[in-house]
Amino acid sequence: MPTTVREVRAKAGEEPITMLTAYDAVTAELVDEQGIDVILVGDSVGNTKLGYDSTLPVTVDQMATATEAVVRATEDALVVADMPFLSYGHDETKSVENAGRMLKEAGAHAVKLESGPHTVELTETMTQLGIPVMAHLGLTPQRVNQLGYARQGTTQEAAEEMLELARAHEEAGAFSLVLEHVPANVAADVTGAVDIPTIGIGAGPDCDGQVLVVDDAVGLSDWTPSFVEEFGNVREAMTDAIGAYRDAVESGEFPAEEHSHVEGDLDTLY
Repeated sequence: MPTTVREVRAKAGEEPITMLTAYDAVTAELVDEQGIDVILVGDSVGNTKLGYDSTLPVTVDQMATATEAVVRATEDALVVADMPFLSYGHDETKSVENAGRMLKEAGAHAVKLESGPHTVELTETMTQLGIPVMAHLGLTPQRVNQLGYARQGTTQEAAEEMLELARAHEEAGAFSLVLEHVPANVAADVTGAVDIPTIGIGAGPDCDGQVLVVDDAVGLSDWTPSFVEEFGNVREAMTDAIGAYRDAVESGEFPAEEHSHVEGDLDTLY
């Protein structure tokens, strides 16, 4: 049975929560096999897989397709689907329909909303309808045109607002909270102030869990933020393998005899 929202929530203050992104079945299977608690089908698919400069162009259809692929390959992890830019927040009915689609059609167990004052009531509505919500505060990439990619919560006013929003989303029913690119002491204060688990990315060690983009974690990205640790060098391995393939084809070493089949009963064709 997959990890449940209730099990993730119960880990707050008890056990570290592990979360990674995945956008396809192959990656999801590998992540799931390693016992990662939560797989986030992030709208970061726009940057990592679709060639966009930001997450803004990603559509609901693209997120649904990626989520379906991840769900098909996952047995144990909780699968959370990111809601893309302008798929929620402007119209409650449409927001619920889009989020519900991720559960009904794509098979996700929960959705993630980049949060603010405008998502408190929406979070409450969704949770009342049976759509579990993971909130997200701090750096919210869908607001790149307003905020850029700078660290958030760096002033007293901004930190206090973040704490208030964290409490409001907990009260509204969110089962967990992502804190992205905020000062470690602010993340620690937020974590201590709410009962739901916080999951940090660039938010220091005191969150209840951590999340990374899987391409960054395995060393596939050509650039990573300063708060990322690369735990492998997949980019180098792929580069070496692709180059070796090219060389083998050009030299005639591939395909070799063992890669080919000769049908002896056929006459020579003219």
